[in-house]
Amino acid sequence: MQAAEVRRAMAAAMSTASALGLAADDAVVLHDSNKLTLRLLPCDVLARVAPVADQIAGVEVELAQRFAGAGCPVAALEPRVEPRPYERDGFVITLWTYYEPVTPSEVSPVDYAHALARLHAGMRELGVPTPHFTDRVEQAQRLVADRDRTPALADADRELLSDTLRRMRRVIGERGGAEQLLHGEPHPGNLLSTGNGLLFIDLETCCRGPVEWDLAHAPEDVAEHYPGVDKELLRQCRILVLAVITTWRWDRDDQLPNGRRLGEEWLGQLRATLEP
Repeated sequence: MQAAEVRRAMAAAMSTASALGLAADDAVVLHDSNKLTLRLLPCDVLARVAPVADQIAGVEVELAQRFAGAGCPVAALEPRVEPRPYERDGFVITLWTYYEPVTPSEVSPVDYAHALARLHAGMRELGVPTPHFTDRVEQAQRLVADRDRTPALADADRELLSDTLRRMRRVIGERGGAEQLLHGEPHPGNLLSTGNGLLFIDLETCCRGPVEWDLAHAPEDVAEHYPGVDKELLRQCRILVLAVITTWRWDRDDQLPNGRRLGEEWLGQLRATLEP
């Protein structure tokens, strides 16, 4: 978010919490991109804040409740208030349990794989309608084809991304195989190490697809400890995931810190991966 928007979002979150009887005299920014994540003090609540027009907070809250009920290792909503989105001053705010980080911060591949397997096992029990993972690939395809949205992307890089997205989407689709409900982006930034164990956050990316799609977002050595992995499908998913996230970094509206630098770095990785 832009600086002025961040200040407004922080004020909206603190006002919302205060109106619900939670003491919120201060807010610490934990993460800032298209959505703002805050630690509200002294009530010690985690607030996620997004512009009303750009969010699906209601879906995320519903999924969090259903996943927790199925025994999935996911972060809990704040128990002292009604579990729903709150709107104030053009923002939507959801309130979650704040977990004090546990050291060491680096998660072992074995524990990571076990947590992801538990998440997938619980998700398999739920009939939740979600988009297919290829919907996100299609969004990336539209973005890379739109020169107004990606004006800084060089022609050769645009062709590389377009060809990779199209080809890998087709190859993975032709493999067939089992699909299920997935987290969608279970990368290390969406995994908390807490006193209650490893917990996944940011559930708005949930989709359907092969478990290898989720594993492609995790560190490479995690897959070595996950049961029944199709290694060739995982390789293909990793290429496709890399092409998707690289495309997002070239969106003129991308607000990820250092996003353009990452876009350059990931283009290099993609070229190296595709070299014969």
